Amino acid sequence: MYDRTIVGEIHTFGVSGKLIRNVLVMFDRESDSLWSQLLGEAVDGPLLGTKLKPIAALQTTWGEWKKLHPDTLALAIGGPAYDSYVSYYSSNSAGVIGETFQDERLPRKELVYGLVIDGQAVVYPFSRLAEQRIANDTVAGQPVAVIFDPATRTALAFRREVDGQTLTFRPGDGEGATFVDEETGSTWAALTGAAASGPLQGKGLERLPGTSSFWFGWKDFYPDTLVYGQ
Repeated sequence: MYDRTIVGEIHTFGVSGKLIRNVLVMFDRESDSLWSQLLGEAVDGPLLGTKLKPIAALQTTWGEWKKLHPDTLALAIGGPAYDSYVSYYSSNSAGVIGETFQDERLPRKELVYGLVIDGQAVVYPFSRLAEQRIANDTVAGQPVAVIFDPATRTALAFRREVDGQTLTFRPGDGEGATFVDEETGSTWAALTGAAASGPLQGKGLERLPGTSSFWFGWKDFYPDTLVYGQ
């Protein structure tokens, strides 16, 4: 997700029908520039090289989203709800045009959660996150926590620092998507980053923009990416 304001002007985007390294290419109607969805950057046209500001978003199930935001409005387009890509998920094919680079650190169809912090790209494999539920990490000198809810396969990232104190997290006990910091014993809601109880109750963690992707798509754009756990 990106802020579509560019130099004080709101731009309107559409789908160009083009692909770059298997990733969707957008266009904006104001300048007719072309933009990489994954990079959030204009790759052709008058705004070449311009970057959009990323916004932290949450990719989760509709049921979980409704729990968090019961007053949400949703676009209903009618017709049956089904996923036409089910067979693609289980195949070993790398998109429409194949891989640009080969990198065997992960299986090509491994789902990953990717971050770019101060120019450093890093991915967190879903398989590892499912085992740990929380990854306490440091990227480009920034303390980061990547949280994973196995029930909804939701991944999201926070800066693990509150009031100048760096926190270390572990999964919470019992039911529900919660985590606990080792430093104060406060309990936090995984999908909001808000402290629900303990000494830090009422505090909130800063969300970091990230994206879920297949490994083959991410590493083709970020061949120098770090892989958590390797």
